[in-house]
Amino acid sequence: MASELNIHICIDVLSADELTQQEREAMSLAQQAANDAYAPYSNFLVGAALVLEDNSMFKGNNQENAAYPSGLCAERTALFALSANHPNKKIKLIAVTARRRSEQHFLPAMPCGACRQVMAEYEYKQGEPILVLLQGPEDKFYRLRSVADLLPFQFTKEHL
Repeated sequence: MASELNIHICIDVLSADELTQQEREAMSLAQQAANDAYAPYSNFLVGAALVLEDNSMFKGNNQENAAYPSGLCAERTALFALSANHPNKKIKLIAVTARRRSEQHFLPAMPCGACRQVMAEYEYKQGEPILVLLQGPEDKFYRLRSVADLLPFQFTKEHL
Protein backbone atom coordinates (compact mmCIF):
# COMPACT_ATOMS: atom_id res chain seq x y z
CA MET A 1 0.00 0.00 0.00
CA ALA A 2 1.31 3.44 -0.91
CA SER A 3 2.09 5.90 1.83
CA GLU A 4 1.94 9.64 1.73
CA LEU A 5 4.71 12.11 2.47
CA ASN A 6 3.63 15.62 3.41
CA ILE A 7 6.11 18.47 3.16
CA HIS A 8 5.37 21.68 5.02
CA ILE A 9 6.97 24.83 3.69
CA CYS A 10 6.46 28.16 5.40
CA ILE A 11 6.75 31.26 3.22
CA ASP A 12 6.35 34.70 4.74
CA VAL A 13 4.58 37.10 2.36
CA LEU A 14 5.72 40.59 3.30
CA SER A 15 5.36 44.19 2.25
CA ALA A 16 8.48 46.34 1.96
CA ASP A 17 7.67 47.88 5.35
CA GLU A 18 7.76 44.44 6.96
CA LEU A 19 11.27 43.64 5.72
CA THR A 20 14.18 44.16 8.07
CA GLN A 21 16.57 46.99 7.25
CA GLN A 22 19.16 44.43 6.14
CA GLU A 23 16.61 42.68 3.90
CA ARG A 24 15.66 46.03 2.30
CA GLU A 25 19.35 46.77 1.68
CA ALA A 26 19.92 43.32 0.19
CA MET A 27 16.91 43.65 -2.13
CA SER A 28 18.09 47.12 -3.16
CA LEU A 29 21.53 45.70 -3.99
CA ALA A 30 19.87 42.88 -5.96
CA GLN A 31 17.89 45.50 -7.90
CA GLN A 32 21.08 47.44 -8.64
CA ALA A 33 22.70 44.21 -9.79
CA ALA A 34 19.73 43.46 -12.05
CA ASN A 35 20.02 46.90 -13.63
CA ASP A 36 23.65 46.08 -14.51
CA ALA A 37 22.95 42.59 -15.88
CA TYR A 38 24.39 41.62 -19.26
CA ALA A 39 21.25 40.37 -20.98
CA PRO A 40 21.31 41.59 -24.61
CA TYR A 41 19.38 38.55 -25.90
CA SER A 42 16.54 37.97 -23.44
CA ASN A 43 16.39 41.54 -22.08
CA PHE A 44 15.40 39.87 -18.80
CA LEU A 45 17.55 41.40 -16.07
CA VAL A 46 18.11 39.36 -12.91
CA GLY A 47 20.03 40.40 -9.82
CA ALA A 48 21.05 38.56 -6.68
CA ALA A 49 22.58 39.84 -3.46
CA LEU A 50 24.18 37.81 -0.69
CA VAL A 51 24.36 38.91 2.92
CA LEU A 52 27.37 37.33 4.57
CA GLU A 53 27.99 36.33 8.18
CA ASP A 54 29.92 39.57 8.80
CA ASN A 55 26.94 41.54 7.36
CA SER A 56 28.87 42.54 4.25
CA MET A 57 27.10 42.07 0.93
CA PHE A 58 28.09 40.57 -2.40
CA LYS A 59 26.13 40.76 -5.66
CA GLY A 60 25.75 38.99 -8.97
CA ASN A 61 23.61 39.27 -12.08
CA ASN A 62 22.77 37.20 -15.10
CA GLN A 63 25.44 37.06 -17.79
CA GLU A 64 24.23 36.01 -21.24
CA ASN A 65 26.23 34.81 -24.21
CA ALA A 66 25.47 34.46 -27.91
CA ALA A 67 26.07 30.74 -27.41
CA TYR A 68 23.06 30.52 -25.08
CA PRO A 69 24.15 27.62 -22.89
CA SER A 70 27.31 29.54 -22.00
CA GLY A 71 25.48 32.20 -19.97
CA LEU A 72 24.95 32.09 -16.22
CA CYS A 73 22.12 33.06 -13.88
CA ALA A 74 22.46 35.82 -11.28
CA GLU A 75 22.30 33.49 -8.29
CA ARG A 76 25.10 31.25 -9.52
CA THR A 77 27.19 34.23 -10.64
CA ALA A 78 27.00 35.65 -7.10
CA LEU A 79 27.60 32.33 -5.34
CA PHE A 80 30.50 31.20 -7.53
CA ALA A 81 32.22 34.60 -7.42
CA LEU A 82 31.83 34.73 -3.64
CA SER A 83 33.22 31.23 -3.21
CA ALA A 84 36.15 31.97 -5.53
CA ASN A 85 37.05 35.17 -3.66
CA HIS A 86 35.95 34.36 -0.10
CA PRO A 87 35.71 30.57 0.14
CA ASN A 88 35.10 30.37 3.88
CA LYS A 89 32.52 33.12 4.37
CA LYS A 90 29.07 31.92 5.36
CA ILE A 91 25.95 33.25 3.70
CA LYS A 92 23.04 34.46 5.82
CA LEU A 93 20.65 35.50 3.06
CA ILE A 94 20.22 35.57 -0.70
CA ALA A 95 17.88 38.13 -2.29
CA VAL A 96 16.70 37.74 -5.89
CA THR A 97 14.79 40.09 -8.17
CA ALA A 98 14.21 40.61 -11.90
CA ARG A 99 12.78 43.03 -14.42
CA ARG A 100 12.33 43.38 -18.14
CA ARG A 101 14.68 45.91 -19.73
CA SER A 102 11.69 47.76 -21.21
CA GLU A 103 10.01 48.21 -17.80
CA GLN A 104 11.07 49.90 -14.59
CA HIS A 105 9.15 47.77 -12.09
CA PHE A 106 10.57 44.57 -10.69
CA LEU A 107 8.88 41.22 -11.25
CA PRO A 108 8.45 38.07 -9.20
CA ALA A 109 11.73 36.19 -9.38
CA MET A 110 12.00 32.47 -8.82
CA PRO A 111 15.37 30.72 -9.07
CA CYS A 112 15.62 28.07 -11.78
CA GLY A 113 16.28 24.44 -10.88
CA ALA A 114 20.03 24.68 -11.46
CA CYS A 115 20.26 27.73 -9.19
CA ARG A 116 18.21 26.01 -6.50
CA GLN A 117 20.60 23.06 -6.57
CA VAL A 118 23.67 25.32 -6.33
CA MET A 119 22.08 27.32 -3.52
CA ALA A 120 21.36 24.03 -1.74
CA GLU A 121 25.01 22.99 -2.14
CA TYR A 122 26.22 26.14 -0.39
CA GLU A 123 23.66 25.75 2.39
CA TYR A 124 24.78 22.14 2.82
CA LYS A 125 28.46 23.15 2.71
CA GLN A 126 28.11 25.73 5.47
CA GLY A 127 25.84 23.57 7.61
CA GLU A 128 23.46 26.44 8.33
CA PRO A 129 20.27 27.64 6.65
CA ILE A 130 20.39 30.47 4.15
CA LEU A 131 17.36 32.75 4.24
CA VAL A 132 15.90 33.34 0.78
CA LEU A 133 14.21 36.64 -0.10
CA LEU A 134 12.42 36.73 -3.43
CA GLN A 135 10.68 39.55 -5.23
CA GLY A 136 7.00 38.66 -5.23
CA PRO A 137 4.01 40.06 -7.09
CA GLU A 138 2.50 43.51 -6.50
CA ASP A 139 5.23 44.95 -4.28
CA LYS A 140 5.28 41.89 -2.03
CA PHE A 141 8.26 39.77 -1.05
CA TYR A 142 8.59 36.10 -0.20
CA ARG A 143 10.87 35.10 2.68
CA LEU A 144 11.82 31.44 3.03
CA ARG A 145 13.73 30.23 6.06
CA SER A 146 16.00 27.92 4.11
CA VAL A 147 17.01 26.93 0.59
CA ALA A 148 15.54 23.54 1.54
CA ASP A 149 12.12 25.21 1.29
CA LEU A 150 12.83 25.91 -2.40
CA LEU A 151 14.25 22.45 -3.03
CA PRO A 152 13.02 19.95 -0.45
CA PHE A 153 14.52 16.94 -2.26
CA GLN A 154 18.15 17.88 -2.76
CA PHE A 155 20.99 16.00 -4.35
CA THR A 156 23.97 16.03 -1.97
CA LYS A 157 27.30 14.25 -1.68
CA GLU A 158 25.55 11.52 0.31
CA HIS A 159 23.83 10.51 -2.94
CA LEU A 160 27.13 9.88 -4.74
